[in-house]
Parts: sequence; C-alpha cells; structure tokens
Amino acid sequence: MNGKAPKESFTIMNELVLPNDTNTLNNLMGGRLLHWMDIAAAISAQKHCNRVVVTASVDNVSFHHPIKLGDVITIEAKVTRAFTTSVEVRMDVYAENIPQGTRHKSNEAYYTFVALDKEGGKVQVPELLPETEDEVELYEGALRRRQLRLILGGKMKPDDATELKALFFAAQKK
Repeated sequence: MNGKAPKESFTIMNELVLPNDTNTLNNLMGGRLLHWMDIAAAISAQKHCNRVVVTASVDNVSFHHPIKLGDVITIEAKVTRAFTTSVEVRMDVYAENIPQGTRHKSNEAYYTFVALDKEGGKVQVPELLPETEDEVELYEGALRRRQLRLILGGKMKPDDATELKALFFAAQKK
C-alpha cells in the first residue's frame, strides 16, 4: 500500500447560508455547520483511503465569529495523519460576505474517520507522507491529539499517553 501526501486529500467545499440554515438571530445554526464539516471531512478521508469511511470522533469546535445569513462558507479539509485503520482530518472554516468583500476564519476542528470494507469491517489505510513544514507539524501533533481523544473517550489510561506526558514534562523543564 503506497503512502499519500496530504495534498491528495485536500478538499474545498462551499455552501451558501440560506434562511433554513439560520436561527432567529439570522446566524448559521451550529448543527448545520457541523453537518457540512462532517461531509467535507468524509470526502477528504475517502480521497486518502479510497474507501468508505465513518466518523469516529469530532474534536472541540469553537465558534470564533458568527456566520450570517447570506455568507458563503468555505470548508478546507485535508488528512493530517493516518493511523492503522483511521485518519485524522483537519478543517478550517471561513465565512465570506461577498457584497461587503469580507472574509474571516470562523472555525477549525479535527475529525477522525475509520475506513471500512464492503462488509463494514475496519481496513488498513495508506500512510500519510507530509511534505511541508506545516504538514509535518500537524502530523507530529496528531499523535498527541489522538491520545487525548482516547483518554477522553475512556479508551486509554492517562498513564499510557506517552506523547502527552512528554509534552508536559518538556514544558516543566523549561
């Protein structure tokens, strides 16, 4: 199985915020954005895995700016690391008011997907081969994010999170 570069999974998805997507303040409903992000991330993960994928986890999603009725949402997604049967996908979300000519970053998040075969069993995924400094930094941080997800999900004991412990001990030595 050949490895792939992050650029091979890069996905851009655009959506126009319509009245049915908003709350009573004419702001985009958070659930609608999470839905769109899940679709964009799944497309990115499928490009990397060449398989059907399912969402395994969603990290913290914070809203930095409200997204308004009429804004155009741009979601950029790409795989940041591949594990045995799963991939981590990072997304950056931008909101653009085209008539005003403004664009701002609204959100960022990490989603994890598991690749499946036709019977629904987990399958191995291709290795990720980061090429740029930013890609290497995201790749290296993915192991710490994964360990944190596993701890919070009750699937790993904090004492077993060697990457996270190393991060904290390194900070104490400074």
